[in-house]
Amino acid sequence: MHFHKKPSWDKLKDSDVTPESVFNDRRRILKQMGFLGAGALLSSNANAGIFDLFGDKKETQQFIRSDLPYTQNIEYDSVLNGGLTPESKITSHNNFYEFGTSKQDPAENSQGFDVDPWQLVIEGEVEHPLRLNLDDLTHLIALEERTYRLRCVEAWSMVVPWVGFPLASLLKKAGVKSNATHVAFETLFDPEQMPGQKSRLMGGGIHYPYVEGLTINEAMNDLSFLALGLYGKTLPPQNGAPIRLVVPWKYGFKSIKSIVRIRVMDRQPPTSWNQLASNEYGFYANVNPNVDHPRWSQATERRIGEGGLFSARRINTQMFNGYGEQVANLYQGLDLKRHF
Repeated sequence: MHFHKKPSWDKLKDSDVTPESVFNDRRRILKQMGFLGAGALLSSNANAGIFDLFGDKKETQQFIRSDLPYTQNIEYDSVLNGGLTPESKITSHNNFYEFGTSKQDPAENSQGFDVDPWQLVIEGEVEHPLRLNLDDLTHLIALEERTYRLRCVEAWSMVVPWVGFPLASLLKKAGVKSNATHVAFETLFDPEQMPGQKSRLMGGGIHYPYVEGLTINEAMNDLSFLALGLYGKTLPPQNGAPIRLVVPWKYGFKSIKSIVRIRVMDRQPPTSWNQLASNEYGFYANVNPNVDHPRWSQATERRIGEGGLFSARRINTQMFNGYGEQVANLYQGLDLKRHF
């Protein structure tokens, strides 16, 4: 019998994570077989208004999602000792203003979103600029599953099994130059497919395309992840198809969706929410229970899970969302209240 030591950042316990009952049998059987199968699956979306967010889902249109050829990375697997946010919640409770500003808008308004053809450009301060299509993205770097906590700036949270690869692996293939200090990201701009982009009023006041950024050290940290799927299948459009960033120690708005451009830079790039309200959304946006949002506390969070509205659990928020052991060194000497 082989025992796998979990990484020090992975401290999810039964009491810390959302109960998961929908996919345990499927995942257990596939794990015992030693692989996760391929083939087309049909999955339904759901609305998530305030009164059905924690209850039974409502069926909406359906979209085709395919299994991904990934391996289970045991070192990042919290499923063995805890639960996940049910897939129906992950795919129905979303902030993706390109498709609308309410939580159910992305699932409703992204149906038919076309990701093929898709091109991801990696450029800037790199030795080998890259242009990758969907096939490249799924085969250039071996895919793995990692379960991360996701903490929204709005003080709700999830536990999500992402499928993808480390951002650092892609940047290394491009060859980051020594003068690089930051990495910028850009979302697809396509108002015909993304109705929230047709006007700033419809899209929450954001100037599109949506942009985000990390320091080069944050980008090269092992936790920074480019996700192509969740729950073993390709990302649905409301969750950022076909590729999104996942930075688990930062608030969710840093994890930019539907990326078309990654630019390595020698200066700090602009970021969308910081441009919109710099007093509320800093460049770093690290999860910090000691620094409140100007309009609400960040000391606790609502863990989205099964059950009714009033059964949602309120839990204490952890510094760096519980990943401090891996990332706190990135901010030595930095005033995290000033550089929030």
